[in-house]
Amino acid sequence: MVEDKYTQKEQPLAPKMDWKKFFSHKWVVENIPFFLFLSVLAVLYIYNGHHFDKLTRKISVTEKHIKELEYEYKTIKSEVIFRSKASELIKAVEPLGLKELTTAPVILTPAAQEP
Repeated sequence: MVEDKYTQKEQPLAPKMDWKKFFSHKWVVENIPFFLFLSVLAVLYIYNGHHFDKLTRKISVTEKHIKELEYEYKTIKSEVIFRSKASELIKAVEPLGLKELTTAPVILTPAAQEP
């Protein structure tokens, strides 16, 4: 008699697992500490994600603030350099009645002391 593979019934390789014995009342009670541990890990994982998002937003805001301060610094620095030029300085002190020297400055020397 010739047997072909379609007429032959397959035998299960391993006996079926009885899942009811794994989820009995006793098993659940014995594993409560493990379930609590998993719950704490889940809460810590969620907290870590929220903390990271908050920190990322804070870093982004700080970077924008630093760029604004950098632009402000460069603007003020260029104004100071512009105003410290001799021509601009003369224009700034003119309303006070100060004028540019047209003669060479006089050097004062101490007078000879009498004995």
